Amino acid sequence: MNNFITDLLAIRGVRYVALYRNGDLDTGMHSELQGASSSESDRYEELIVNPTLLTLVVQRGNIDCGGVQYVLVRYGHFFQFIQPLASGHVSVAIEPSAMSLDFIPEFQRCIQEHGL
Repeated sequence: MNNFITDLLAIRGVRYVALYRNGDLDTGMHSELQGASSSESDRYEELIVNPTLLTLVVQRGNIDCGGVQYVLVRYGHFFQFIQPLASGHVSVAIEPSAMSLDFIPEFQRCIQEHGL
Protein backbone atom coordinates (compact mmCIF):
# COMPACT_ATOMS: atom_id res chain seq x y z
CA MET A 1 0.00 0.00 0.00
CA ASN A 2 1.12 3.54 -0.72
CA ASN A 3 3.09 5.05 2.24
CA PHE A 4 0.96 8.19 2.05
CA ILE A 5 -2.22 6.15 2.48
CA THR A 6 -0.67 4.15 5.33
CA ASP A 7 0.35 7.36 7.11
CA LEU A 8 -3.15 8.84 6.89
CA LEU A 9 -4.79 5.57 7.99
CA ALA A 10 -2.62 5.69 11.12
CA ILE A 11 -4.44 8.84 12.28
CA ARG A 12 -7.09 7.99 14.88
CA GLY A 13 -10.58 8.18 13.43
CA VAL A 14 -9.60 7.82 9.76
CA ARG A 15 -11.68 5.13 8.04
CA TYR A 16 -10.65 5.33 4.40
CA VAL A 17 -8.12 7.15 2.22
CA ALA A 18 -8.00 7.61 -1.55
CA LEU A 19 -5.32 9.21 -3.67
CA TYR A 20 -6.32 9.98 -7.25
CA ARG A 21 -3.42 11.29 -9.33
CA ASN A 22 -2.80 11.41 -13.05
CA GLY A 23 -5.70 9.00 -13.66
CA ASP A 24 -4.47 6.42 -11.11
CA LEU A 25 -6.52 5.58 -8.02
CA ASP A 26 -4.97 4.11 -4.85
CA THR A 27 -7.14 3.42 -1.81
CA GLY A 28 -6.90 1.96 1.64
CA MET A 29 -9.35 1.38 4.48
CA HIS A 30 -9.65 -0.19 7.87
CA SER A 31 -11.38 -3.56 7.91
CA GLU A 32 -14.66 -4.13 9.74
CA LEU A 33 -16.04 -0.61 9.37
CA GLN A 34 -19.59 0.12 10.50
CA GLY A 35 -21.65 1.71 7.73
CA ALA A 36 -18.95 1.30 5.09
CA SER A 37 -19.94 1.71 1.47
CA SER A 38 -18.95 -0.90 -1.10
CA SER A 39 -15.54 -0.71 -2.73
CA GLU A 40 -17.27 -0.32 -6.12
CA SER A 41 -19.29 2.63 -4.79
CA ASP A 42 -16.10 4.17 -3.34
CA ARG A 43 -14.37 3.76 -6.69
CA TYR A 44 -17.12 5.65 -8.54
CA GLU A 45 -17.07 8.36 -5.90
CA GLU A 46 -13.34 8.90 -6.46
CA LEU A 47 -13.51 8.69 -10.27
CA ILE A 48 -16.72 10.65 -10.89
CA VAL A 49 -18.31 12.37 -7.87
CA ASN A 50 -15.29 13.93 -6.16
CA PRO A 51 -13.64 15.23 -9.36
CA THR A 52 -16.97 16.77 -10.43
CA LEU A 53 -17.57 18.29 -7.00
CA LEU A 54 -14.06 19.73 -6.94
CA THR A 55 -14.42 21.17 -10.45
CA LEU A 56 -17.58 23.03 -9.41
CA VAL A 57 -16.21 24.27 -6.09
CA VAL A 58 -12.79 25.24 -7.48
CA GLN A 59 -14.30 27.15 -10.40
CA ARG A 60 -16.62 29.03 -8.03
CA GLY A 61 -13.86 29.62 -5.49
CA ASN A 62 -11.55 31.04 -8.13
CA ILE A 63 -14.06 33.70 -9.23
CA ASP A 64 -13.97 35.84 -6.10
CA CYS A 65 -13.53 33.63 -3.03
CA GLY A 66 -9.75 33.28 -3.02
CA GLY A 67 -9.70 29.70 -4.32
CA VAL A 68 -10.46 26.44 -2.50
CA GLN A 69 -8.36 24.61 0.06
CA TYR A 70 -10.63 21.61 0.66
CA VAL A 71 -14.24 20.41 0.74
CA LEU A 72 -15.85 18.73 3.74
CA VAL A 73 -19.00 16.61 3.24
CA ARG A 74 -21.11 15.14 6.05
CA TYR A 75 -22.59 11.81 5.01
CA GLY A 76 -24.78 9.77 7.37
CA HIS A 77 -22.00 7.40 8.50
CA PHE A 78 -18.90 9.58 8.12
CA PHE A 79 -17.34 12.88 7.14
CA GLN A 80 -15.46 13.10 3.83
CA PHE A 81 -12.50 15.49 3.47
CA ILE A 82 -11.50 16.15 -0.16
CA GLN A 83 -8.50 18.27 -1.13
CA PRO A 84 -7.70 19.10 -4.74
CA LEU A 85 -4.18 18.43 -6.02
CA ALA A 86 -2.62 19.74 -9.21
CA SER A 87 -2.98 16.27 -10.70
CA GLY A 88 -6.10 14.95 -8.89
CA HIS A 89 -7.28 14.82 -5.29
CA VAL A 90 -6.95 13.29 -1.83
CA SER A 91 -10.05 11.94 -0.12
CA VAL A 92 -10.23 10.94 3.56
CA ALA A 93 -13.27 9.48 5.35
CA ILE A 94 -13.41 10.19 9.08
CA GLU A 95 -15.50 8.61 11.83
CA PRO A 96 -18.21 11.08 12.90
CA SER A 97 -17.37 10.58 16.57
CA ALA A 98 -13.73 11.53 15.89
CA MET A 99 -14.36 14.41 13.50
CA SER A 100 -12.79 17.67 14.43
CA LEU A 101 -11.46 20.43 12.26
CA ASP A 102 -8.18 19.78 14.11
CA PHE A 103 -7.67 16.86 11.69
CA ILE A 104 -7.41 19.11 8.67
CA PRO A 105 -3.95 20.61 9.37
CA GLU A 106 -2.69 17.09 10.09
CA PHE A 107 -4.04 15.83 6.75
CA GLN A 108 -2.55 18.81 4.92
CA ARG A 109 0.82 18.35 6.65
CA CYS A 110 0.87 14.71 5.51
CA ILE A 111 -0.04 15.76 1.95
CA GLN A 112 2.81 18.28 1.95
CA GLU A 113 5.32 15.86 3.51
CA HIS A 114 4.63 13.37 0.72
CA GLY A 115 5.13 16.03 -1.95
CA LEU A 116 1.57 15.94 -3.23
